Parts: sequence; structure tokens; C-alpha cells
Amino acid sequence: MSTYVLVPGFWLGAWAWEKVTRPLRAAGHDVHPVTLTGLGDRVHLAGPGVDLETHIQDIVHVITYADLHDVILVAHSGAGGPVTGAADRIPERVARIVYLDSGPLADGMAWMDVNEPEWRAFVEKRVAERGGGVGYPLISWEEQERSGAGLEGLGEAERAWFASRATPQPYGAMTQPLALKGGADALPKTLVACSFPLEQVHAMIDAGHPSFAALAGPEWSFAALPTGHWPMFSKPEETAAVLAALAG
Repeated sequence: MSTYVLVPGFWLGAWAWEKVTRPLRAAGHDVHPVTLTGLGDRVHLAGPGVDLETHIQDIVHVITYADLHDVILVAHSGAGGPVTGAADRIPERVARIVYLDSGPLADGMAWMDVNEPEWRAFVEKRVAERGGGVGYPLISWEEQERSGAGLEGLGEAERAWFASRATPQPYGAMTQPLALKGGADALPKTLVACSFPLEQVHAMIDAGHPSFAALAGPEWSFAALPTGHWPMFSKPEETAAVLAALAG
């Protein structure tokens, strides 16, 4: 049996993992899906004071207050930042970090920093006009595809379920730089590529691309789960199987 802590990406809460947690638990694993402050059932806590540090502490507290050890800590999409930060704070509790169509933020970087200027301007405008300056509301499916978030496998039912529960992403968590001490540098890490081919990932690593160069270390392993950017919706059983394969 392994212990999983599952952290969803933008706009999502613990609810997003429902169809992934079931097969993992049925296989005997201990699974803890996380709702970050200001999202999902904790949307009533949203506000200007919610930032990346808040979300790091959310994850740290889930692990420490449940007294979890040897955790397989899973970050989907935009959760790469807070998961990296949490693992850096309590590396002794973490057995492996898994980036599910995601990746680590570097020290001193914010999520907004890794986007092209045109997309940063789009996000800033959306937050100002529709998010009251503090939240980034769910964008349209067409806008998601423009951002690079593939929608493969999301039918009408999955899109309706997604949209009905999505809540604005706290903007402070997107703009606050990540501060790391190097605590998690040596931890085993796995990238699960979903919306882009694994061959492309390796090519970018070999080319020394700034966003992929850090993945060249010996602590990294790789897996492929071909689907869109939202595997917990498009291929939940397969997502659970990929995570289960990392147990032990």
C-alpha cells in the first residue's frame, strides 16, 4: 500500500479526483485529494490574501496533520508550484513527486513568469475585468486550447461536470514567486506527459530548453498517458493505473 496526496490544477478542488481516488483506494492505497484555499468547497475563503504560500501551507498541513509519510505527492497542471514548494518544506515526508501534465517551478519564479507576454496580458485583463482583481475565472474551451491545454477526451458530459464545479483560481497564487531552499532537489520525481508526446519532452530536455533543462537529472523518470490536459476527467482509470504503477 502507498500513500497518495493529489493536488489539482487551476479552478479545481478535491472533487476533481473522484474517479481517480476510487480505483486507487479499491487497490488498498491511502489517498488524500486536496482542495486548496479559495477553490472548490473552500471557495468561501477566497480573497486577496490567498497566495502561493497559502497553497504550499495547505499541502504541508494535509500531510503533517494526517501524519503521512512516504507520500507520493501528485501535482496536476498549475499545482506544480505549490507541490514543489511543499516538498521543499517537508522532504522527509515525501517519497516521490509526480508532475501530471505539469512541471516544477524554479526558485524565484511565479506561474505568470513562465507564460509568453501575450498570454500574461490575457490573464491580467481577465482577472481585472471578470475576477475582481483577485481571481482568474474559468476560461472558455477555445481559450484553453489557445493556452496549450489540450481537450482530448473531454466530451460534453465531462465539460459540463468541469464547468459546473470550477471556481476562480486565486490570482495571488499565480503571481507570488516560489522560494525554495533545495530540500526536495534529490527526491525522486516523475513526469507523466499527457497532452504532449514524451518524445517532445526528451527533445526539449536534450536541447536545454529553460523549462525542461532541470528534468535532465538522475532523479527524474518519465511516463506517458496520451490524452488531453485533464486526465482525471478524460482517462481517470488510466490515470489511477499510472499512479499505482509508481507505488513502492
